Order: sequence, then structure tokens, then C-alpha cells
Amino acid sequence: APLPAELARHELVAAAWNGLDPRRVWDAHAHLVGTGDSGSGAYVHPDTRSWFNPIERIRRKVIMAASCVEDAPGGSVDARYVERLSALLDAFPSGVRMLLFAFDHAVDEAGRERPERSTFHTPNAYAAAVARARPERLEWVASIHPYRPDALERLDAAAAAGARAVKWLPSSMNIDPASARCDAFYARLVAHHLPLIVHCGEEVAAPGARQHAFNNPLRLRRALDAGVRVVVAHAATLGYARDIDRGDNGPRERAFDLFARLMDDARYESRLFGDLSAVFQRNRELDVMRRLLARGDWHHRLLHGSDYPLPGIGLLYSMPMFVAAKLLDAAAAEVLLRIRAFNPLLFEFVLKRTLADGAARLAPSVFHTRDFFDPSNSGI
Repeated sequence: APLPAELARHELVAAAWNGLDPRRVWDAHAHLVGTGDSGSGAYVHPDTRSWFNPIERIRRKVIMAASCVEDAPGGSVDARYVERLSALLDAFPSGVRMLLFAFDHAVDEAGRERPERSTFHTPNAYAAAVARARPERLEWVASIHPYRPDALERLDAAAAAGARAVKWLPSSMNIDPASARCDAFYARLVAHHLPLIVHCGEEVAAPGARQHAFNNPLRLRRALDAGVRVVVAHAATLGYARDIDRGDNGPRERAFDLFARLMDDARYESRLFGDLSAVFQRNRELDVMRRLLARGDWHHRLLHGSDYPLPGIGLLYSMPMFVAAKLLDAAAAEVLLRIRAFNPLLFEFVLKRTLADGAARLAPSVFHTRDFFDPSNSGI
């Protein structure tokens, strides 16, 4: 059902827009998922339907439920996913847009596509087509494996088709960002002025190739030193990684602390960024949330993203936790829960705008993400 007018006009929702220009608010992290039943070429691994792989089966069911899509053979999963997402976005003011992610296959060391090691796949052409159908609401992000023999040609084509960035999930796709094999790709990204969005930290939703060491934030130094603007997805707020600055066998540290080390390196001031998708979910540590709220000197380099469809998984968010930590008052928590029942995307946005640790809260610049992806918009 649509959001009731009483909630749409609620003072908490109105306050969330104070200081923001909706035309500059782009959700910088959202997933386009499908089964290919529309001819889109989208793919979900067969194991996600198998009773012999209960974890993968549950993972699929949860994602589909979060998207309010009936996951049944013969159903129109592709179309329903996009329809639901469009309806949620239309509850936002005119001008607000979302970046939809394509998602490439895993590719092996020889450059061969490996669907059997890919949790899911969303073709660039499909993401571009969905975005073209609703240009007032949607932009798109390409996903291209750098080991492919035609990786540079694919990148040129994506740039020409209007991609706003390129997305990698290294552990799932089998990409080592520190490999010299990525150098030509990095140079072409710089030539196209396209940023690279890279998942860092533990990965839960798309295990894929399971190369977990590749999600280490420190492995991004090669891209940064090549001049690429890099966005660390989720600000590396989940899991641990090895401190390879102290050698190949360095101690394991929180991935977020390694990300913070890079953020505080003056050499990367204009190149390293983080998106805030999923960072306020209950599986993140409260002290990490407090640091993100308090680091006002980082806020111009942090980007709002929802990680849709994950906001539709109610168990990922704990209002009592925020209230107990004094990051949210009980009255606001109650309103947020009511919003979530109708529009989890709006819930996630208003939550981020409402959370505060004393006087510390996320600055408006965090939500003016269009400034990062579309520098030509300065005249808006």
C-alpha cells in the first residue's frame, strides 16, 4: 500500500529534508536483481533454488521477500522488482534519483566467465535499459571484470551509454584490486572520469568466488595511486582484514579501521570516498556508527546509499538498539517503524537523517551525492 498521508506529511519526514536540495539527492548504492524471466539476461545461481543448499535457498527467499516480489516459477520477477522499486521512489520528492548496479560474473585467472561461481548476474545492458525507462528517477552503474579480454572495450561502451561509475565486489567476482592486471583498467577509468565503487569488508549476500582476502581496503592503494576516484562500499564497516601495510602476515584488524587509515592519508583526500549503505544495520558496531556521525571532516567524502533491497529486511535494523544508545529517541523510533511497514527505502533515508550522537549527525553534504557523480550539475 502507498505511504499514508499522515506519515508522508509527518514532521520527522519533513525535518529529514531540512537543508537538502532533492535534485542533488541520489541514492548511490542500490541493486538491480532479476531472474531473466523478461529476457533481461539477469541470472541467479541455481543453487539458490536447491533444497540441497539450504543457506543459499534462504538467502534468495529473504532477498525476494525484501523486494516484495513473489519468487515463484513462471512469475514475472524482473518486472515486479522494478515496479516495486519505482513505487517506493515515487514517494520521494521530485528530483531524487537512485543509482542501479549492474553485477558482472565471476571470471577466472584466464579471463573466462564462470557462471557456476557467480551468485547472481545483472548485465550492463539491462541496468542501462531500466534506467533509460525512468530517467527522472534512475541512473545506472556498470560492472566489468578487469580480467576479461575485452574489459576495456566494455568500459568504453558503458561510459558511452551513460554509466555513472563501475562496481566491483572483489571476493564474489574474483578480482584482486592490488593486481597489476588491473592497471590498464584503472588508466581507462581515469580517462573516462568514472569512479570505481568497491565492496570492502566481509560479504554476506553474494559469496560467489569466496576470495575474501580481496575485500581488504588496503588493496585499493594501487587504484588510488593510479588516480582513480574510489568509493569504498559500506565504508568497510563489517568484518576483519589483514594489515598488509605490516607485511603479508600482518595482524587482522577491523576492515573499518584500515579504511579509516586510508581516509586519514592526505594523499587520498580527493580520491578516496565511502558510501554509507548498510552502515546502520544491527550487525555493525555502535562505536563505528558513532565515529561516522562524529567525523565531520569526512562527511564531504561520504555518500548516502540504501543498499536496496536490504532495507526491506526488518531484522537488519534495531530501533531499541538506537534508543538504548541514545542515538534516537523513542518517539522517532516509533514513527520510523510505521514508515518502514510501507516504504523501507524512505525509512532508511529518514533514519540516517535523524540519528544523532549529541550534536554529531550526518551533514547535508552526505546526501548531496549527485555532486560526486555528476559534477556538471553545479548550476542546479
